[in-house]
Amino acid sequence: MTSSLGGILYPASLPTFTRLPPPPALEDLVAWFWIPEWHIPHGRISRQEVIAYPASNFVIEPNIASFVGPTTRRGHRDLMGRGWAVGALLLPAAVPAFTDDPEGLRDDALALGLPELRAAVDERMTGGEPDLTKQGSDQTEEEADLTEDKADPGVRRVQAATLVGQWLQDRAPTPTDEALLANRMVALIGGDSSVLRVEDAAELLDVSSRTLQRLAKRYVGLPPSALIRRRRLQEAALRLRTEPETDLAALAADLGYADQSHLANEFRQVLGFTPSGYRRSQPER
Repeated sequence: MTSSLGGILYPASLPTFTRLPPPPALEDLVAWFWIPEWHIPHGRISRQEVIAYPASNFVIEPNIASFVGPTTRRGHRDLMGRGWAVGALLLPAAVPAFTDDPEGLRDDALALGLPELRAAVDERMTGGEPDLTKQGSDQTEEEADLTEDKADPGVRRVQAATLVGQWLQDRAPTPTDEALLANRMVALIGGDSSVLRVEDAAELLDVSSRTLQRLAKRYVGLPPSALIRRRRLQEAALRLRTEPETDLAALAADLGYADQSHLANEFRQVLGFTPSGYRRSQPER
C-alpha cells in the first residue's frame, strides 16, 4: 500500500484531509493515520465515495468508536454540518486486537464505545480557542506555547493521532512471526504491480499459496486474489483520473487484465459503473 489517495474516487470533492505516518513503535500495526475534517454549509451534503484499501480501520469520531472491517465494494459517506474523524488504516498484525474473524466483518463495523478515548481525541480535535484575555507580557512562556499548540491544526491532528495510536499500542498483542508474514504479504501485493496471481506472491515470499490463503483469512478477511484485484482496480481508477486520455485497451493490458472487457466487468462489479463512465464523471482538468 502506498500513501497516495488511491482509494478516493473523487479527490476534488474531499474535505480537509490529512494523512500521517505511524511512529516507529506502531510500524508493524498501522499503515497510516487519516484525519478528515469538514464544515459543510447548512442544507448541503458532500458525498465522499471510496474504493477502500483491502484492510480494516480503527476509527474514532465524536459519537462512536469503531473497528471497520474490509470492504468488497464501493462505499460512500454523506457529510453534513461540521465534523471530524481520526482513523488508523490497520496492518494485518493489528487485526487480532479487535477480532478473530475479520471475514465476519466484511462490509460491516464493530462498535467499540471507548468514551474516554473519544473524549480525549475530541478535546484535541476541537479543544480550545486561544485565550484572548491574556496578551503580551501577561502570558507566561508555557501558556504561550499551549495557546500556539491549540491554534495550530497540524499540532492538534498529531496529538489526536498519537492518542489513538497509544491506545492501540497498549492493547494490541505483540506481532507473531505469522502476523508479520501477513504484513509482508499485504505490502507485496499492494506495492508490486508485477504480482498478478496468488502464485506470484507465494513464490516471492517463499511460501505456498495455501499459506497465503490462510494468512489472508485470519488477518485480512479477504482472499489474496481480492487483494490483487483491489490494487489493480485502484491503479486503473487513478490512471483514469490523472491521465484521462489513456486508451482503455492499453490500460487493461498494462494492469494485467486479459482484455478491456475484463477491466470493464470488474469496474461494474465493484464500483457500479464503467471505466468510461468514471472518466466522464471526473471534473475537467
